[in-house]
Amino acid sequence: MEPIRVSWKPEAIFVLAILLLSTALLLMPDIYSSPYESQEERFRGVVEEVDDSLIQQYGILKAGSQSLKVRISEGAETGRVVEANNDLIGKMESDKMFKKGDRVFLVANSAGGELKQAVAYDHYRIGVEGWLLLLFMILLVAFAGWGGIRALISFGFAILLIWKVMLPGILRGWDPVWISLAVVSVIAGATLFLVAGISRIALVAWIGAFSGLLLTASVSLMLFPAFRLHGAIQPFSETLLYSGFAGLDLGRLFIAVIFVGASGAVIDMSIDVSASMHEVSQKRPDLPTGELIKSGFTMGRSMVNTMVTTLLMAYVSGYMALLMVLLSKGVPVVHVLNLNYIAAEIMKTVVGSFGLVAVAPFTAVVGGFLFSSRRPTANA
Repeated sequence: MEPIRVSWKPEAIFVLAILLLSTALLLMPDIYSSPYESQEERFRGVVEEVDDSLIQQYGILKAGSQSLKVRISEGAETGRVVEANNDLIGKMESDKMFKKGDRVFLVANSAGGELKQAVAYDHYRIGVEGWLLLLFMILLVAFAGWGGIRALISFGFAILLIWKVMLPGILRGWDPVWISLAVVSVIAGATLFLVAGISRIALVAWIGAFSGLLLTASVSLMLFPAFRLHGAIQPFSETLLYSGFAGLDLGRLFIAVIFVGASGAVIDMSIDVSASMHEVSQKRPDLPTGELIKSGFTMGRSMVNTMVTTLLMAYVSGYMALLMVLLSKGVPVVHVLNLNYIAAEIMKTVVGSFGLVAVAPFTAVVGGFLFSSRRPTANA
């Protein structure tokens, strides 16, 4: 394992700044507060009794209501046994079944100071999720040392920015495209400067990544009307409208989803090209700017070829079941390509790939000018 050495260099100061910003994000008042939050209480509990008498079986589907007795295992109500319902609507993707001994997450109406209308919201998974995350963190730090710690800091910072700024900001009525572009750009900068340090490598990578994201957003805005799609094509977006957000522009939200989804691959591409070009410039400080840019283009081509496929796999995986249904029904390919779900995924994949393809030459050009005058030094 790489030894951890911390000194008050610019990199350490930047890490401290990101930690302080993360703490501020964690403690700051919520930008958006749900009106339903004060009406509900949430508890962890253990199922003690199950009554399935009201459940009916229709083929492979179940409908009806499951009655439970749950012993609360946290908070001031610890030890109290409450009755809870688990309503089934006949959709396997959202229905869940409980049995005795299951750990369950309860949502209860607390009107008048009494727990009423408790609902078994879902299985309680925080424990296993926490252990999984802890294992991931241990493995990452064991393999990458101080670099792994910085990666975890950037990971946490990205989650906080998305959860505390981007998503509630959109719910407040901020434009989804602009707030998402701003947040993703900040995340890209924090990630790159944490991973590569305060260096020209990170600066070149960030400029290249931002250019690629900006191009993706621009192309998305131009092509969205031609696809004749509406933003409600995204899962649960229609539910947003029914939840009191009728004024939310789902089309612009869909556009934001496109470049947010491609941002991870764009950041990867930019740092790979930037780091490679820096290495070339250090080995050949006499290399002219034009030749260095050509080297960046050459390195970028091989990376693009694999990253485009990576982006395709990421998007296609979400609709594998739908594609299998269409294939089993013998639906012609031309019909498949015209389905709104598939057209939306095609737009995500192709438009996302625009930025991915462009980020390599953007980074190469910026790196050519910033790296060409550099001489071999200990630091970038």
